[in-house]
Amino acid sequence: METLACLAASLLVNHRKYGGTTAHKAEEPIPTLARLFQRPNSSILAKMANLDGSRRNGAKHEIEVAAHLLDIPGRLGAVYRVILTAARDVGIGPERLPDFLGIADSNAELLLLNQSKLDRADVEVTVQALSANWLESRTDLDERTTERLLVAAVRVGQPRFAREVLHNHGYRCVFCGLSVRLETGGAARMLVAGHIKAWRASSHAERLDARNGLAACPTHDIAFDTGLITVTGGLRIHLKHSLAAAVGRDPAIRAAFGRPPLADNLLLPAGALPPLSKYLIWHHQHVYGGAPSHAPAPDNDGPPDDVWTQEEE
Repeated sequence: METLACLAASLLVNHRKYGGTTAHKAEEPIPTLARLFQRPNSSILAKMANLDGSRRNGAKHEIEVAAHLLDIPGRLGAVYRVILTAARDVGIGPERLPDFLGIADSNAELLLLNQSKLDRADVEVTVQALSANWLESRTDLDERTTERLLVAAVRVGQPRFAREVLHNHGYRCVFCGLSVRLETGGAARMLVAGHIKAWRASSHAERLDARNGLAACPTHDIAFDTGLITVTGGLRIHLKHSLAAAVGRDPAIRAAFGRPPLADNLLLPAGALPPLSKYLIWHHQHVYGGAPSHAPAPDNDGPPDDVWTQEEE
């Protein structure tokens, strides 16, 4: 039960954020699980590290459990519901073990946020590159289990990234302001957390960095991913010249990319961490269509160079 609960908690909490001296600062549901199983926070965090294979001496069977439950969508959610049902049957109420994934009392599936944003080919290439190193350091694991675990680690990391980005941006599209606060069910697909610097081009740390993400409705997310729009270091939103011209001709395009609904600058709530300039620069250079020029671009096609010199913090 402890193993399975810790695996479910890994969808919300990145155990790597906490070391031996900071385990007491771990967010929920870590403290609640620690009290339930009568262990310190550090023990729960260590169990989570066992499950994703990041502890060199972690138990092989726990790694296999994680790979098995995360291998097929819906499997972990079903087991999570069994855990809560069993807990209630033996008198463990919500105050001791709350429904921290928020799916026990509904028919909603455990939606692993942002899974559709991952390109299968990108994941396979990443897993193949890492698999050889893992097999050298973990001689107790076979190649199939290693690959499944690495894919599982990606699937766990993406929902955590998405939740951090959506929370940072107030569950609102930063381009048009569409607000969606439900994290489970169909409504969650109305707002996604996309990477600014593409997942395939990012390091492991960059893939999980909330400042490398933007919350957006599907229309503006796709437009950003395909380079129809970009964001400068001053957080101003720019349209590709061809798209800006189409806004003037086509009412349907104007309804999505006119101003409004498209804002002039990113819509960030008070206290939100803005995206880092290094990610915005990468997007402009590799997706939008080239490095910024020293002269202002014609019409609305791109920003002048000086917008990239602003401080990130």
